Amino acid sequence: METIIANGNSVAAQLPCTIEAFLIAQQLLPRSVVVEHNGEAVAPSEFARRMLGTGDRLEIVKIVAGG
Repeated sequence: METIIANGNSVAAQLPCTIEAFLIAQQLLPRSVVVEHNGEAVAPSEFARRMLGTGDRLEIVKIVAGG
Protein backbone atom coordinates (compact mmCIF):
# COMPACT_ATOMS: atom_id res chain seq x y z
CA MET A 1 0.00 0.00 0.00
CA GLU A 2 1.08 3.51 -0.74
CA THR A 3 -0.35 6.80 0.47
CA ILE A 4 -2.06 9.86 -0.90
CA ILE A 5 -3.15 12.97 0.98
CA ALA A 6 -6.94 13.28 1.17
CA ASN A 7 -8.36 16.37 2.88
CA GLY A 8 -5.02 16.87 4.63
CA ASN A 9 -4.74 13.29 5.96
CA SER A 10 -2.48 10.48 4.77
CA VAL A 11 -4.64 7.66 3.42
CA ALA A 12 -3.38 4.23 2.39
CA ALA A 13 -4.39 3.29 -1.15
CA GLN A 14 -3.70 0.54 -3.66
CA LEU A 15 -1.88 2.62 -6.29
CA PRO A 16 -2.02 3.33 -9.10
CA CYS A 17 -5.80 3.61 -9.14
CA THR A 18 -8.44 5.94 -10.51
CA ILE A 19 -10.18 8.63 -8.50
CA GLU A 20 -13.38 6.60 -8.89
CA ALA A 21 -11.77 3.44 -7.45
CA PHE A 22 -10.31 5.44 -4.55
CA LEU A 23 -13.67 7.03 -3.73
CA ILE A 24 -15.42 3.64 -3.77
CA ALA A 25 -12.71 2.18 -1.52
CA GLN A 26 -13.41 5.05 0.90
CA GLN A 27 -17.13 4.20 0.78
CA LEU A 28 -18.00 7.42 -1.05
CA LEU A 29 -20.36 7.53 -4.00
CA PRO A 30 -18.49 9.18 -6.89
CA ARG A 31 -21.56 11.19 -7.91
CA SER A 32 -22.03 12.59 -4.39
CA VAL A 33 -18.70 14.44 -4.14
CA VAL A 34 -16.67 17.23 -5.71
CA VAL A 35 -12.97 16.45 -6.12
CA GLU A 36 -9.85 18.56 -6.54
CA HIS A 37 -6.74 16.60 -7.60
CA ASN A 38 -3.38 18.29 -7.02
CA GLY A 39 -5.08 21.69 -7.01
CA GLU A 40 -7.18 21.10 -10.15
CA ALA A 41 -10.96 20.60 -10.10
CA VAL A 42 -11.92 17.29 -11.72
CA ALA A 43 -15.21 16.77 -13.55
CA PRO A 44 -17.14 13.68 -12.40
CA SER A 45 -16.92 12.34 -15.96
CA GLU A 46 -13.11 12.16 -15.49
CA PHE A 47 -13.13 10.18 -12.20
CA ALA A 48 -12.90 6.81 -14.00
CA ARG A 49 -9.92 7.99 -16.12
CA ARG A 50 -7.87 10.17 -13.78
CA MET A 51 -5.11 8.13 -12.18
CA LEU A 52 -3.72 8.69 -8.68
CA GLY A 53 -0.10 8.18 -7.71
CA THR A 54 1.92 8.24 -4.50
CA GLY A 55 1.88 11.61 -2.77
CA ASP A 56 -1.01 13.02 -4.82
CA ARG A 57 -3.32 15.41 -3.00
CA LEU A 58 -7.09 15.23 -3.07
CA GLU A 59 -9.65 17.57 -1.60
CA ILE A 60 -13.02 15.81 -1.41
CA VAL A 61 -16.23 17.64 -0.54
CA LYS A 62 -19.53 15.84 -0.07
CA ILE A 63 -22.49 17.36 -1.87
CA VAL A 64 -25.44 17.95 0.45
CA ALA A 65 -28.88 18.76 -0.94
CA GLY A 66 -31.34 20.75 1.04
CA GLY A 67 -33.46 23.80 1.12
